[in-house]
Amino acid sequence: MAVLAVTKGFGPEAIAAAVIAGCPSVGENYAQELLAKLDALDALDALEGRRPEVHFIGRLQSRKVRALAGVVDVWQTIDRPVLVDEVARRAPGARIMVQVNVSDEPQKGGCAPGEAPALVTAAREAGLDVEGLMTVGRTGRPDAAREGFRMLRLLADEVGVRQRSMGMSEDLEVAVSEGSTMVRVGTALFGDRPPPAQPPK
Repeated sequence: MAVLAVTKGFGPEAIAAAVIAGCPSVGENYAQELLAKLDALDALDALEGRRPEVHFIGRLQSRKVRALAGVVDVWQTIDRPVLVDEVARRAPGARIMVQVNVSDEPQKGGCAPGEAPALVTAAREAGLDVEGLMTVGRTGRPDAAREGFRMLRLLADEVGVRQRSMGMSEDLEVAVSEGSTMVRVGTALFGDRPPPAQPPK
């Protein structure tokens, strides 16, 4: 099972710390923040040859795909046809995951479970490498996410993908027990995120 070190909200030093600790992959949620860390990623590549694999795990706007192409190694939040088309155009053959909203919570991204098979098919037909499915567990106590994680595992089997990216710091134990192959961990690795910087007055 893989651990994806989620470095959103932390400075470039968190990426270096993750790599030194042996995490080969990092996850970022925000396009502008990821692009601002490019120098740090390039320095790791140049100085140590250990640039991590970069996963984009935040809600993705189609207009941001062009800027992120060439930076992102795995797009985990593909949840609608327009994103399939844009990633296929800007990053042909890209590795992706289809995000599924298994909790039906409107504040969370992801396609409806019933739409996932068609989206996986569309992505494959567009030449994308669909590695797996991704989801965010139901808000609340960790065990509240169990049913949704189980649903994602069954969906992954149905569409024939091996990766199930599910589980974060709060609910990773439940996710692993339900068949996760990748957990996205930030707080448990790096501590609480610092508050956002205030703009200068």
